[in-house]
Order: sequence, then structure tokens, then C-alpha cells
Amino acid sequence: MADKILTEYFCDRQVVRITLNAPKANILDAAMMSEIAAELRALKSEPAVKLLEFCATGDHFSFGASVQEHTREQAPRMLDQFHGLFHSLIDLAIPTAALVSGQCLGGALELALMCNFLFVDETAKLGQPEINLAVFAPPSSLILPLKIGQARADALLLTGASISAAEALAAGLAFRVFASREVMQQKVDEWVQKEILPKSASSLRFAVKAARHLFNDALTERLKKVERMYLSELMNTHDANEGIASFLERRPPIWENR
Repeated sequence: MADKILTEYFCDRQVVRITLNAPKANILDAAMMSEIAAELRALKSEPAVKLLEFCATGDHFSFGASVQEHTREQAPRMLDQFHGLFHSLIDLAIPTAALVSGQCLGGALELALMCNFLFVDETAKLGQPEINLAVFAPPSSLILPLKIGQARADALLLTGASISAAEALAAGLAFRVFASREVMQQKVDEWVQKEILPKSASSLRFAVKAARHLFNDALTERLKKVERMYLSELMNTHDANEGIASFLERRPPIWENR
């Protein structure tokens, strides 16, 4: 079976690119997350790395985490594995960038939001559709209010609506918008050469820790609490299980509001 991610080193191993490689959906399932986790562990022995990029093959960045792995039986393992990626990125403190084309939904948007820089092209559509399945997005419930304010965060988290690249830029979510994927990669490469490579790798990591002190504390202290709410409370409700089941069975959900 083909690898679900591709890892490349550039600029004398100062830039690492992890590419999601299971188009068209690039689902962040257990296998893909395991491969990402292994690459993050490997980066502990790469002190010269100054930037970690997340990209994707195909027309879409990713449709998010596997819905099949959101069932009550599988959710504990899935969340532990997924949230482990966030803790690993905090520990590494390497500057990160996501380059997004097409759909970037659910857990994929959470991964992109974790990055220091979010670049998008004009095809990008960003959204947290979890509420449509009667569940919620634990990392984004903490990250979005910090990044774009409570009102804008509520609009995404409580409606499940997606926003365009232009809307993401206006909200302060996206750092830059480009006309196409090709232009985005070219311009990001130029930006890296100018803004990232001239800096000290070790000092960049201290700068990430300092700049994200409050952000990292919020995730480290609160993500476990939100995760417990998801597993111990939400997944014991009828509607959360019905939302997942109806999606997998390709039928409209029947809510009982309990």
C-alpha cells in the first residue's frame, strides 16, 4: 500500500514538507496520523529545521478525520492519536505552515489552524462541519476563539458553514491568498527564502515558544478537558451517535434532542 504521506527535505534540510497523499479526500485516518506522528518524532533529531510545511496532493487539502473512527467505540483511540499530533507540534516548537487548496474541513482545518502560517489559494474552502453530525471539534473549539475571536469562532463552530479564501483572509485566519496552487507554492518558497531561512533555527524555536506561550498553555491545559467532555458526555447522547450512524448509513439523521 502506498504511503499516506510524503516527506521531503529542502534547503539543506532546513525546510521539511509533509504532504498528505491519499487523494481525493486525504482523510486523516489512523494510518495517516500514525505516519505523521512518526515524522514528527523524527524531527526531534533535526535541529537545523526552520520550517515544517503541510501540503496535500490532489484538488483538496483534506476532508478531515475519518468519520468511521468517530464512533463511540473508536473515538477514544482516535482523539488520543489526533490530539497527540498537537502536543508533538507544541513540543517541537518548529515554525509551521499549511498550504491549502480546495476543501479543508474538520480535523484537517484543526491541523492547519495549529500552524503558525496558513496560506491558501482561491479554491480554498475552510470549515468545521462537525456540528452537522451532532458532534464538535475539540481543538478548534479552543484555537478558533484565540485566533479570530469568539463571535467569528462561534459562526464556524455552531453552524458548520465553510468560508472562502477571501473570508478567511478578512477574518485573520489566512496569512496570504494566492491565485492558484502553483502560484502559492512559488510565492511561499520565495517568502521562506526571505523571511525564514536567514534566521537561527534554535532562536526560531524559542520565538515560537514565547509567542505561543498563552496559546500553548490553553491547549495543554484545556484540550484534555474538552476531550473528556466529548468522550464522557457527548458520546453518551443519542444524537451524537445518531449523527455518526446516519452519515455512515447515508441517510438523514433522526434527532431526539437528547
